[in-house]
Amino acid sequence: MAGSTLGISPDPGPGTLGALTRAQLVRLCEVVGLSAADTETYARTLVEALGPSAERSLALPPPTRTFLSDDHTPVEYSLSFSPGRAPSLRVLIEPGCGADSRAENGRIGLEAVRAMARRWDFSTERLDEIEDLFLPAQPKGPLALWIALELVPGGVPKVKVYLNPAASGKKRSAKTLRKALRRLGHREAYKALPSADGHPFLALDLGRWETPRVKVYTRHLDLSVTDAGGLSRTGSGPGPAEIQDFFRATAATDNLLRRPGLSCHSFTETETGRPSGFTLHIPVRDYARDDGEVLDRAVDVLRSHGMDPLPLIRSLPALTPRRPEDGVGLIAYLALVHQQGHPPRVTAYLSSEAYAVRPPAKLRRRAAAGV
Repeated sequence: MAGSTLGISPDPGPGTLGALTRAQLVRLCEVVGLSAADTETYARTLVEALGPSAERSLALPPPTRTFLSDDHTPVEYSLSFSPGRAPSLRVLIEPGCGADSRAENGRIGLEAVRAMARRWDFSTERLDEIEDLFLPAQPKGPLALWIALELVPGGVPKVKVYLNPAASGKKRSAKTLRKALRRLGHREAYKALPSADGHPFLALDLGRWETPRVKVYTRHLDLSVTDAGGLSRTGSGPGPAEIQDFFRATAATDNLLRRPGLSCHSFTETETGRPSGFTLHIPVRDYARDDGEVLDRAVDVLRSHGMDPLPLIRSLPALTPRRPEDGVGLIAYLALVHQQGHPPRVTAYLSSEAYAVRPPAKLRRRAAAGV
């Protein structure tokens, strides 16, 4: 790994970003039942991917104001639930979080991906084909490159990279996205996407995926439950009623008037341009008073889909000793996922909160009012 060549310790000292996130990941691995050997491999991988930032004291501000999380921690976790199975654990990392520029951030991210490819013997060819579009000499926008790892048994994760379609400017993001999809063989894919208020991410599966996907994320301002029901462009999968039920159950409202909703379509075949998967992401932290309220909603949604909520309940104390009622944002998003040929999934995105705890919503309103 690139971090090892920089002399990064696999066990950063106490009070550092690496020590905190390493410990969080170890406890989450225990929650989902990964072996001790796999847990150690993945904890070491996280620390190495963070590079020098792993040894940065938490008494200092975040290494950069990363877009990856609300408190600018360059790490996010997620648990993906399916009926009758243990949830899968993922970790999202910004390897270039300590860089002085967006260009350097992207360069470090590429080095990290390529080091992982050498270590786990997978190809970066698809990323190489579109590198110039998303990592130009002077990239713009809120991110350069993030790496997501799905931590499967066996110590070899599934790898995914996230890229920024607005890297050459927000006005050029649609053109950049169309070019990238054409280069990747999905010439008709852009036409299949729903209308949106921007495209924040393109994601690529790399490594040991059964059917590698290209995933396009779309942003929806002021999204209503009615409009959400019509977002999916898959030939099979969730109908409007199922999407709308999930929307109401997680957001507890019929309109997302604060933080926008996100949808994602994944593409695996290149002939028709029809997506094979659809996901609706609800930013639940902006539509609840505190994490206790969000957890209650999540538990109800998981049970309604035939999924065991206990791992999610156990994941919160694995991340922090604080009570769910003392903040909001520990569960950042809840997502309904449909992929062709697979049962529905529900994914909970979990924050590290290495730098800050967002106070409950009522407290924020009182503070804003000067009370």
